[in-house]
Amino acid sequence: MAALCGKLSLVTSRDAFITAICKGSLPPHYALTVLNTTSAALSSKSYSIQGQNVQMISPSSESHQQVVAVGQPLALQPQGTVMLTSKNIQCMRTLLSLAHCHGAVLGTSWQLVLATLQHLVWILGLKPGIGGALKPGRAVEGPSTVLTTAVMTDLPVISNILSRLFESSQYLDDVSLHHLINALCSLSLEAMDMAYGNNKEPSLFAVAKLLETGLVNMHRIEIMWRPLTGHLLEKVCQHPNSRMREWGAEALTSLIKAGLTFNHDPSLSQNQRLQLLLLNPLKELSNISHPDIRLKQLECVLQILQSQGDSLGPGWPLVLGVMGAIRSDQGESLIRTAFQCLQLVVTDFLPTMPCTCLQIVVDVAGSFGLHNQELNISLTSIGLLWNISDYFFQRSEIIEKELNKEESVLQKQAKENGITLNRPFHPAPPFDCLWLCLYAKLGELCVDPRPAVRKSAGQTLFSTIGAHGTLLQHSTWHTVIWKVLFHLLDRVRESSTTADKEKIESGGGNILIHHSRDTAEKQWAETWVLTLAGVARIFNTRRYLLQSLGDFSEAWDILLDHIQSAALSKNNEVSLAALKSFQEILQIVSPVRETEKPDTPPAINVPVPVLIGSMTATGLGRSFMRTDSLGERIGKCSAIEPPMITDEIEDLDLWWAAWNSWFRIGSESTKPPLSFDKMTFIPSQPFLTALIQIFPALYQHIKTGFSMDDLQKLGVILHGAISVPISSDASPFILPSYTEAVLTSLQEAVLTALDVLQKAICIGSENMQVMYPAIFDQLLAFVEFSCKPPQYGQLETKHIANAKFNQIQLFAPAEWVALNYVPFAERSLEVVVDLYQKTACHKAVVNEKVLQNIIKTLRMPLSLKYACPSESTWKLAVSSLLKVLSIGLPVARQHASSGKFDSMWPELATTFENFLFTKSLPPDNLSIQEFQRNENIDVEVVQLISTEILPYANFIPKEFVGQIMTMLNKGSIHSQSSSFTEAEIDIRMREEFSKMCFETLLQFSFSNKVTTPQEGYISRMALSVLLKRSQDVLYRYIEDERLSGKCPLPRQQVTEIIFVLKAVSTLIDSLKKTQPENALDVASSEKHLKTRNSTKKNNPKEQREKNLHKTRKKRGIDHSHQKSGGRATF
Repeated sequence: MAALCGKLSLVTSRDAFITAICKGSLPPHYALTVLNTTSAALSSKSYSIQGQNVQMISPSSESHQQVVAVGQPLALQPQGTVMLTSKNIQCMRTLLSLAHCHGAVLGTSWQLVLATLQHLVWILGLKPGIGGALKPGRAVEGPSTVLTTAVMTDLPVISNILSRLFESSQYLDDVSLHHLINALCSLSLEAMDMAYGNNKEPSLFAVAKLLETGLVNMHRIEIMWRPLTGHLLEKVCQHPNSRMREWGAEALTSLIKAGLTFNHDPSLSQNQRLQLLLLNPLKELSNISHPDIRLKQLECVLQILQSQGDSLGPGWPLVLGVMGAIRSDQGESLIRTAFQCLQLVVTDFLPTMPCTCLQIVVDVAGSFGLHNQELNISLTSIGLLWNISDYFFQRSEIIEKELNKEESVLQKQAKENGITLNRPFHPAPPFDCLWLCLYAKLGELCVDPRPAVRKSAGQTLFSTIGAHGTLLQHSTWHTVIWKVLFHLLDRVRESSTTADKEKIESGGGNILIHHSRDTAEKQWAETWVLTLAGVARIFNTRRYLLQSLGDFSEAWDILLDHIQSAALSKNNEVSLAALKSFQEILQIVSPVRETEKPDTPPAINVPVPVLIGSMTATGLGRSFMRTDSLGERIGKCSAIEPPMITDEIEDLDLWWAAWNSWFRIGSESTKPPLSFDKMTFIPSQPFLTALIQIFPALYQHIKTGFSMDDLQKLGVILHGAISVPISSDASPFILPSYTEAVLTSLQEAVLTALDVLQKAICIGSENMQVMYPAIFDQLLAFVEFSCKPPQYGQLETKHIANAKFNQIQLFAPAEWVALNYVPFAERSLEVVVDLYQKTACHKAVVNEKVLQNIIKTLRMPLSLKYACPSESTWKLAVSSLLKVLSIGLPVARQHASSGKFDSMWPELATTFENFLFTKSLPPDNLSIQEFQRNENIDVEVVQLISTEILPYANFIPKEFVGQIMTMLNKGSIHSQSSSFTEAEIDIRMREEFSKMCFETLLQFSFSNKVTTPQEGYISRMALSVLLKRSQDVLYRYIEDERLSGKCPLPRQQVTEIIFVLKAVSTLIDSLKKTQPENALDVASSEKHLKTRNSTKKNNPKEQREKNLHKTRKKRGIDHSHQKSGGRATF
């Protein structure tokens, strides 16, 4: 009757009959409360049992004998149990048969039917399984559900009938299907309402049957898809009850997977609209915050990729969007599952997806790099970006062609609609935009809070640009430089300068942190180093391409500004790396430019910069490896014309800008601070070494315009750098050991810089050669460091100057230690001598009195002599003086009339005097052999006077000659030593030196050929001085002997009188041997001698010999040392 009424559209009658069957299917009283409604109420969904009181049947009722099942009622607050009789089961079968056979005429009565079935299924304990089918659940075994054997046998049958009921929905017309779905949705809402605030397991009947209905109606999925998925998305999947959400997500994902695998007509590849319709609910799940729902969603995505990844087509953006929607705060499990999906996409499906989706892949991969839940995932995502870049490079032609085609379509549509395209990095070509997105994403990762991510991203970014940058259009490089690299540098610099300096403590199970990375500031310093080095390398390898963009000079200035700010950083690692980057951009030696596209893949060369090695004299430094392949370079050289003159001018401007930056870095870093405390920053020796090592390479580019002012600037920096002390903590690693006398790397770099400069001046123009005096001044200033080390502002330092004292001073408590400047000063002196030998006759060297300056500088170590910090210093100084004078004195004689050397002669005389008659005493432990070697050095000086000075007296001022004669006279009879033993007395008296002085006096006192009045003047002056000195000694001896009585005179005075007598004897013999043409001088000399000696006694010679013999006998002095018949022996 119900079916008949349904066919006749008698709704009220149909519902009445169906209500009767439903009442019979449910227990007594239970049914009355459920079904006591009108048809009007049914239409308003007031049939629900939610909130009603359910009357329970007592076990002693009449129907007790017919009970076949006992279970809990489907109510908010169940009060005991309800019982089903065999009659109820029979009515249920009838109801199922009615719905199965006449479902098309039920209409809104589906709500009654399904509500009754839901209650019966709940009482019987049937639970939904895979695909929505109902099966006996675990509740059957519980104490609240009791089933007889008969019912247990019928349960599988009832379950199958229920499944066939919903399977038969595929035969319903569209209207009836909608009635069925609406009824299920209503039941689902009722179950959801009951599940709010209730820990009891909800009824899943409606959700399971929605799934079952959807699965069997895939052939007309479009009809039911929106209401079905809409209910599951908006209601079920967002329900607070986890069991309800789980089944909602299970139903939705199962429907999506089934829809994608179903054999649609037409197929999904031809019906993109349907594919998007099926996938859209999957994307909408991303709006739900519950982790279990997102996990179901991602598991569904993974299964779709594994089964349908090759055929997703236009659905890729939706699928990728699901992966990219995962946030860092959603837990490691979700992130790990989503990343697993991304890895599968990158490894297997890049070639199958539309090229328009590649940018989305880049964005998604980059987003995983930013997740902070799992470090390994972030690092692996950076590796995926590198793999993606390789894919772009390998399929560049295909991707570019497809993107350009898509671009044309979009531009046409935009033009028709009167709008403009709005995409990132517009108006760059589409393929270049893809690369720029990749670079930008890596740039974001380069400023990630985690050091490991920053490091990996930075290396990948610069590796990618270095390996694949040739694919970019020339105009795109402007965007790369300004919007990617400089933007990255700005962010890194800002983060580094504001980073926390507090020490990061290692946690219990964490890996220990090295002291060089134990603060955020130090960790950011590593990032700054990597970023600046990478940008500098790009400017180096792509300079000629970048220069063609038009604004390269501005970009160059900004790069120099970044290098300068990093070099002046208080972090030693950053400052040193900045100088290495500076050197990197100076290593451009070949004018090679970029072509449009390479014919062969470029070589990949992106290592972190190595430490700067010592520069060669030419300043070229280490070899540089370009990233261009051999084929690329050959192609470029054959296709590019030589640079124009205007390019050279522009290049010169760039190098002068680099010079100015270098000077600012040097002047700021070497300037002593106004005050010193424990926090005062002093630049390190490696930094200063790298700074000076930059100059030779830089000078190669600016030497044509290098002026005197620039040289003075250089001198300030060199002097400042060499004056900086080192920390006592670092001194054992930088200073040579106390047994060594070698240069430090900084000192070598300073001398190399001056060597490069002087060699360039030597082959340069006349205007450059006027710089010679300035070079000498700088070197001579360094020479002074041997005796007077430089002072770094007001900083107190311990000086390590003498090798034999190094060991003691090296371990003395001092915060700052000065370098050992002795080897450096001595090497500088060697350079001075070598340079003067080459340039002594140069006009500028003569005019600027370089020889006088050299003599003046050497006067200090020569005057100190034994008091010098190092014994080698004064020995090198005297040998250098001899070499310089042998070259410079002839030049001075040539310019005697000009007066340019007039001030040099007094300086030279003073230097001779201070050296030959030094006030410093030799050390007590000086051996006799060493003393004799030192005396030979004195003899060499006198020999120079006798060969290079006195023979040319007519070119020398009289005052200077008089000083020389007085000095020779003093040396011929004067003892430099005292407190010697008698065995040493003859040796320590410097007899060889005295002999040389005396012979020189005699040589010029009685010259065989007096050709000029000046020469005669020298002879007379030498003789007069010598005789006067002898007379004074004799007078003093006679007077002292008379006053001493029987007491012996001091040994030194006795030795002195013996020496004078020997000298007088030698003089007399020399007078006798004088040539006849000088007879007049000889006669007068003899007369002068006799007159002076006659004052002693009547027979001066006999009396002198007698007194001498008596005195020596009284003192026990042996005459064995007298030889040659009384002549002076030296």
